[in-house]
Amino acid sequence: MWTRTEKIRTAISLGVIAALLGTAFILSSSENSSTAPISLLIGASLGLLLERGRFCFFCIFRDGIEDKNTTPFLSILIAIATGSIGYAIIFGQFLPDTTTERLPPVAHIGPVSWVLVLSAFAFGIGMALSGACISGHLYRLGQGYIRAIPALIGTLIGFVLAFLSWNWLFLNAIADAPTIWLPHYFGYSGSLIITFIALIALAHFVIRKGKNSDPLRVVYAGQISIAASLKRAVTDRWSPITTGLLVGVVGTIAYLRVEPLGVTRQISTQARTFMTENKIGDETLVGLDRMAGCIAVVSETITNNGWLILGIVASSFAAALAGNRFKPALPTVRNGATALLGGVLLGWGSMISLGCTIGVLLSGTQAFALSGWVFFAFVFLGSWVGIKAKLHTL
Repeated sequence: MWTRTEKIRTAISLGVIAALLGTAFILSSSENSSTAPISLLIGASLGLLLERGRFCFFCIFRDGIEDKNTTPFLSILIAIATGSIGYAIIFGQFLPDTTTERLPPVAHIGPVSWVLVLSAFAFGIGMALSGACISGHLYRLGQGYIRAIPALIGTLIGFVLAFLSWNWLFLNAIADAPTIWLPHYFGYSGSLIITFIALIALAHFVIRKGKNSDPLRVVYAGQISIAASLKRAVTDRWSPITTGLLVGVVGTIAYLRVEPLGVTRQISTQARTFMTENKIGDETLVGLDRMAGCIAVVSETITNNGWLILGIVASSFAAALAGNRFKPALPTVRNGATALLGGVLLGWGSMISLGCTIGVLLSGTQAFALSGWVFFAFVFLGSWVGIKAKLHTL
């Protein structure tokens, strides 16, 4: 049975979802916003999945490293696997011949150099210091995690610092770095096979390391009813298999209808617009606008990515409120400062890497980009170092 409080929370949550749907409908009526409503709905779907599946990269890494609970890690691997299949199908329509030097349009396929290694490692340290990656802060903001605010402010500062250092890094390393897309060498079938071999090997490794892992499937005793199932869907954490599959599907739809998933374009756009208006830094960011990834533009309006972010925060709030997980808590001076500092590293690392754990790690690996796998490896290494150094407890 649902208590009166649970019914009230659920009603408010449904109201938030209805408001999101209504906003999408209004946006669809605007002649200049053909993709904005789709971006908002994709963001709403993603926010629901992140919150209900606790799809926070740092939380998943920390569970595996500290608690030896590696079951949540499988959701990342399943998301990559599902999205890789979807991307391969879409790529086959856009670019059926992979032997040319062309790359699929707007896919997050970036250059690989020591700069990517450094920025990914810095991003991982930033995750440990601030307590989450950028997408994690956004969905946890919907849970009332107020510490996400100084972390996101720090992210803006980090973007400014990254724009100031971009030209030197580009001219000295990024410009000549190779952009390696696996289908150029192995075709789509070969790239899928290589990707699945890597994912199966990783899954085997993490399962073996999971000495205290949660079971993949929870068996509920007693009679199963529709009301009880709905209540569990609202209150219980979704399984990593379900979460990973749905995240992969959402990523495929996002690429097909708007652009690859990523959560930093709007934030970096705000930073770049601020710098341009106040004449801070170089007028030209060499080569940046030709890169593929979460690239900033100078804009006074909400971008598609901005609507996606709004959808993430709002739907996460709705899911958290319905499940009694919305619990606002003010940060202390100490952990607010570490969140700010960690956010600076998140912002610098994601701008230099051309995206974050969603934009490079997830969308990049799904697109068969070597840059996605390099980012994955060194973000994890940075997080591991940060966790072992107890930075997340500061």
